[in-house]
Amino acid sequence: MAVKKLRTGLYPGTFDPMTNGHIDIIRRSLSLVDHLVIAMGVNATKAPLLTFEERVALIDSEIGPMAKKLGAKISTVSFTGLVVDAADDHGASVIIRGLRGSVDYEYEAQMVGMNRIMNPKVETIFLSASPDTQFISSTLVRQIASMGGDISPFVPKRVEKKVFAAIAKSRKTQK
Repeated sequence: MAVKKLRTGLYPGTFDPMTNGHIDIIRRSLSLVDHLVIAMGVNATKAPLLTFEERVALIDSEIGPMAKKLGAKISTVSFTGLVVDAADDHGASVIIRGLRGSVDYEYEAQMVGMNRIMNPKVETIFLSASPDTQFISSTLVRQIASMGGDISPFVPKRVEKKVFAAIAKSRKTQK
C-alpha cells in the first residue's frame, strides 16, 4: 500500500496586517493542499507595522481553527530571499498567489516565468480574490488606520485591535 504524500503549498506575503482577502485565499488554499506554509517575507528596507510575532499570533488565532476544521496543517515562517527557495526550504511543490485584478496578474505572470526557470519543480497556482475582497490591500488598510479610519470591513476584529494598538504605540515613540 502506497503512502500518500502530503501536498505542501507556500503562500507568501507580508501579512502586515492580515486582511479578509488573505483569509479568503488561505481558506480556499486549505482545500487544495494538506499543509499550507504561510511565509512572511522579510524586507530589510521596510519596517512592518506589526512584529513578526504579532502577525504569527494573529494568523494562528484566525487560521488555526479553520485549518483544524478542514483537516489541514498550517505553519507560519519568515523568509528572506527568493520565494522559490523558501518553497524548497519548506518542501512546498506549489506557490499560491492571490490575484486582485489584471495588474496583479501581469506582475505575477512575469514572476511565474522567472520562478519556473529558477526552480521548475515548483508550480504556481493563482486564486482570484473573491469579489467582496478584491479591493483590499494591507497597504490601504494601514493607511486608513493611520488616519483614524474604520478598517473593520477589511480585517478581523483581533487584527483591527492589534493594528490600532501598534499605531498608538508608534505615535508615542515618535513624540
